[in-house]
Amino acid sequence: MNRTAFLIDGFNLYHSLREASRDMGGVSTRWLDLRALCRSFLYQIGGNAQLAGVFYFSALARHLEAIKPDVTVRHLAYIECLRATGVEVELAQFKEKWITCPHCHAVITRHEEKETDVAIAIKLMELSWRDQCDSVVVMSGDSDLAPALRAVQRQFLSRSIYCCFPYRRGSFELRGLAKRCFKVKKERYAKLQLPDPVVLADGRLVAKPVGW
Repeated sequence: MNRTAFLIDGFNLYHSLREASRDMGGVSTRWLDLRALCRSFLYQIGGNAQLAGVFYFSALARHLEAIKPDVTVRHLAYIECLRATGVEVELAQFKEKWITCPHCHAVITRHEEKETDVAIAIKLMELSWRDQCDSVVVMSGDSDLAPALRAVQRQFLSRSIYCCFPYRRGSFELRGLAKRCFKVKKERYAKLQLPDPVVLADGRLVAKPVGW
């Protein structure tokens, strides 16, 4: 048995989902069943690959609540549904960053997602160190994850690392490090959606947010 874990870069995937929806004329993509998506790629791994865990890394965009009051409510509803399917969720945070305009010298506040890359890297090392998987699939096109892949390859020679690039995402650097890479087609997002509504274990119903 080839125990295979998936590590999902939530915001890299989120922007991919939005682009996929746009490119398909507004088809629903964001109510994505992550566990089903990961299972659909096990054949790419081979060796009797079995799902050993799905780990989703993201952050709540609370800084947008002033202009989008329901932004975190929708995200939290989705996270609740993911957890109900067995996905493990780890949340980072957005932090303020002050930028000075080179022309008018005004100070502009921006928000950047922090800690996600580090959290993915730590989980990658943790799974390997604890021998909880034989293969790891990193679902991201972010080359910032390259040092983590190199570290695992140095320390755990028997571990196989794959990259699954979300639609319209990719990285030559990650491609050069992975045993194999594959891409998600936009149609796969549309095919693998959660039911609407999702019925939780306690009987509550969670409906898909409007526009998702």
